[in-house]
Amino acid sequence: MLIATWNVNSLKARLPRVTTWLEEVQPDVVCMQETKMNDAAFPALTFEEMGYSTAHFGQGQWNGVALLSKVPMKNVVANFAVGEPDHEARIITADCGGILVTSVYVPNGRALDHEHYQYKLRWMKQLRAHAEALTTPQGKLVIAGDYNIAPEDRDVPDPAKLVGQTHVSDAERKVLADLCGWGLRDVFRDHYQESKLYSWWDYRGGDFHQGRGMRIDLMLATQAVADKTSWVGVDRNSRKGEQPSDHAPVLMMVDA
Repeated sequence: MLIATWNVNSLKARLPRVTTWLEEVQPDVVCMQETKMNDAAFPALTFEEMGYSTAHFGQGQWNGVALLSKVPMKNVVANFAVGEPDHEARIITADCGGILVTSVYVPNGRALDHEHYQYKLRWMKQLRAHAEALTTPQGKLVIAGDYNIAPEDRDVPDPAKLVGQTHVSDAERKVLADLCGWGLRDVFRDHYQESKLYSWWDYRGGDFHQGRGMRIDLMLATQAVADKTSWVGVDRNSRKGEQPSDHAPVLMMVDA
């Protein structure tokens, strides 16, 4: 099963690129973030014609997450499975072919002294409770998406320049580590140890062409899934060309 995650940064603006990519890559399950549309506007019929079942949790021009699946999809849960529902559309879960798959768009945080940063930390703690409510560490679970957190210094180009900023703060990395500590593995790091391997590049300053990005799009999986993952990759080609998303798709192949 080929599982992908992609922050498309507006599905309306990016739909032709997304459909072309789906035709070329043929992923079985796609976790999508920042669709930036409401549920009524989501192009479910377009994806269904391509063989995908769909589930979307939208919020107009902001946020928005989706799941596409060529394998049987059931038990869709929009929002968190437990606790106070989030007031923003940032998380959706379904059973896709026997693997619980959650697509997440973690809050940005904005600045360390901003309320949105505290919201981000609370959100990540609730994500761990969500995982605990869905299954056990021995179950089959993937939580994939835009985490807006670079797990380690090797996931950014120049750590010293980012001190005091979001995405790399100790508190953010701790809540991410706590989530992994429950029973999830960063499957990308199971396969690659090198630095300067990124999934997001700012549009400004020629960052993509000059190799300045961040690895913030993560595929976290329980051991039962991670042990069956034979391949992981970042599709950098999808960040090229006209009007790309600022994120590239990340993919993992889970063998039967």
